[in-house]
Parts: sequence; C-alpha cells; structure tokens
Amino acid sequence: MQNKNQQINTLIELNDELENYFRNTIIPQLFIDAHLILRKFTPPAMRQFKLALTDVGRPIADIKENFRFPAIIDNIQHVIDTNEILEKEIQTTDLRWYQMNILPYIVKKQNKNNGVIITFVEITMRIKDLKEQEKLIAEHEMLLDTIAHDIKTPLTTLGLTIEMLKKVPEKGMERFPILLEKVENSLNNMQLIIDDLTKSRLEQHKYQAVEELLNFEHIIEDVRLTLAPQIDESKAVIKSEIGVSELVFVRRKLRSIVYNLVNNAIKYKSPDRKPKILIKTEQEDGFMVISVVDNGVGIAKKDLKKVFEKYHRLTDEVEGSGIGLYLVNETVNHAGGKIVVESEVGQGSVFKLYLKHDPQH
Repeated sequence: MQNKNQQINTLIELNDELENYFRNTIIPQLFIDAHLILRKFTPPAMRQFKLALTDVGRPIADIKENFRFPAIIDNIQHVIDTNEILEKEIQTTDLRWYQMNILPYIVKKQNKNNGVIITFVEITMRIKDLKEQEKLIAEHEMLLDTIAHDIKTPLTTLGLTIEMLKKVPEKGMERFPILLEKVENSLNNMQLIIDDLTKSRLEQHKYQAVEELLNFEHIIEDVRLTLAPQIDESKAVIKSEIGVSELVFVRRKLRSIVYNLVNNAIKYKSPDRKPKILIKTEQEDGFMVISVVDNGVGIAKKDLKKVFEKYHRLTDEVEGSGIGLYLVNETVNHAGGKIVVESEVGQGSVFKLYLKHDPQH
C-alpha cells in the first residue's frame, strides 16, 4: 500500500511540474505520451495550431491536419524508439513556417521514455529572407560562371598570341620585350582574379551547405511559388505522387534541382498542348528516386548525354544559359547519386534522380 502511495505521489509531483512548466512558457509546445496521445499543450499552441482543451486525451493522429504534409507521427515514434532529439522545419495549414524540435521525455526515477515534448519556434520571416538570399546566391553563381567562361576564352587566345609573339624575330623591335612583359603580367593578373573568385565562392558555399531533414512536398511548394508566373502563363498542370516524403539533403540544393527540372519542362513545352508535369518519389535499393515527367517536345537520342554538358542548349529559341542541367548533374553526383533521362522527340521526357535515402541520418 505504501509503495502504491509513493507511485501516486510521484505521478502527482510530475504532473504538477509539467502543469507549471506548460502554463508559464510563451513557446508553443505539446506533450505527447508514449501511446501518441496528446496530454498537454501550452496556451500559445492554442493560437498557433487551433487546438482546444477538448483535444487533450485525443490521439495526435486525429489532430495532425494542422500540419501540411505531415510526417509528424513517424517523427514522434522515431524519437520514442531511439531517445534521440529530432529537429526539422515544418509548415502549418496557414502557411507559417516553424522550427520543430522533438525531445524525448524521460522519467528519471524510472529511466523510462514516457513520450515526447514538441517545441515550435516560428521562423516564417527567416524562411522568406532565406528565399531572397537564395535567389541572390543563384544569380551570383550564374554571374561568376558566365564571367569565368567569357574571360577564359579570350585569355586562352591571348596566351596563344603571346607564344606566337615570342617566336617573332626581335630585330628592329627594341621595345618588344617590354611590351611583351606587360601583356604577360596582365594575363597572369587576370588569371589570379578568376582563381580567387572561384576559390572564394567554393569556400563560402562549403559552410552554407548544411544537410537537414526535409519533407519533399515543401520543396515542391517552394518551386511552385517561385515559378508561379511561368506556370500561369503556360497554363501548366503540375501534379505529384509522393511515395517517399522525407530526405536528408541540403535544402537550397534540392530546391535548385527541382526548380531546374520543372522550369525546363515548362520552357521546352510542346506548341500543340498545355504542359503536364508529374513529380513522383519512390524508394529503390536505398535511394529516393525523384522522377519529373513531362509531355514536352522531347529530346533526340543523340542529345540525351549532351544535355548535361556545360553551356549546352538544345535550341536557341528558348532562353537560358545552358548550365541548369549541368549544375543539377554536378549536385547529384557530388551527393553520391545519379541522374538519368529517357525521352523521345515529340513524346516528352522523364528525368530520374537517385539520391541516397537515409531519413534518420
């Protein structure tokens, strides 16, 4: 009897601690028990997630519609099973962004996982700022690649000219060696500038490229928003079939990959029909396979490999720099994956990306 009273007192004590904590915090938080039942939430959570007191005691599965593209139940179960903290960005039905942290709730006296505490910090404005920064970074990358390409060609020509001048007889050309030295110094200085620009860009991006746990549906929505004018103008219909949602990858890079593929599907549309684009994900042999299927003009067999070459363009009638698919291929290869394309002229194209899939990485 005494042992039972001690257990009751321990539960009351734990409950009082939780009540006090949840009552006084200004951060939206939820306490989900080990059976995936919502036990408590902080007052701010009522405003942010449209929760009511009557939701206490309900399975979290019944109220997860507050979250867009939810994988939250799988995330909670993973933390319960592993006792590992999980962090990720999520979006709610009112299009706000949150940093979600799921922490295991350990009862110290029993050393037992009794559920999770989920904390939400709103980052909507930060996400908007990041999108603007990503646009600037993409433009900066394009500018640097273009400058490097445009300068390297005349530099090569200049270098060959210098070599030819060195072979010209010097008789009657007293100032020739001085002029040649100045040209050669200028050539070396230009080369150093290009090398510094390239090195600086690579070092900056090395620190910005941070992998995180992503929901692929969020990436699709971001691309839709970015390409909204092109989608409206072309009357494109974009559908998705998500067999696998979560992936550990660099958000900016994954957005860029999907953006380039969808943008190309719109740009290379058939003049005879409206663009129809299907984005699918599935799992295959440890890879997440992302397929982008379109009904556009298609690609001739002789060009299937060339499309991934730098500055290669299928036609001059479509605007572009010719480095989009090159960058996609480079990004995928560096991540240990691969990209393949299947296409026929007039029948559309299928681009398949294979990315290593380890959502709990």
